[in-house]
Amino acid sequence: MIDWAAPADAVAHFTARLAMETDVSDVHAALESGKPGFTLLDSRSAEAWAQGHVPGAVHLPGREIAARIDELDRSAPLVTYCWGPGCNGATRAALALAQLGFRVREMLGGFEYWAREGLPVETADGISRPTADPLTSVAVSCGC
Repeated sequence: MIDWAAPADAVAHFTARLAMETDVSDVHAALESGKPGFTLLDSRSAEAWAQGHVPGAVHLPGREIAARIDELDRSAPLVTYCWGPGCNGATRAALALAQLGFRVREMLGGFEYWAREGLPVETADGISRPTADPLTSVAVSCGC
């Protein structure tokens, strides 16, 4: 049996989630504007970063945050991402950054959904756009 929350509790919960999370589409639109108002932080390993990352992202593996925190601009809010929905690395990175006094959000879907939507991916060879997965493609909007 499903135990349902009171509407007021649901409002509080979803309001809090929207204050702490953003999605691939909103991050892409903000980056495309040229004035996103945040720094995008990739918390994956060096090997994962080399396979491809969001152009313009800062690479700071989650395990290195405490040691390299002074490399970040404290005045800019941060958006963290890791691999994808099956990984909580971006959540752990966001928590560590918040504990250190940063304003932070997590990008839902992570790099997996960034690439699956056919958005720009940067490697040592330059920037390319992977073929969009038809189930996540921005060509067929979810309408939200």
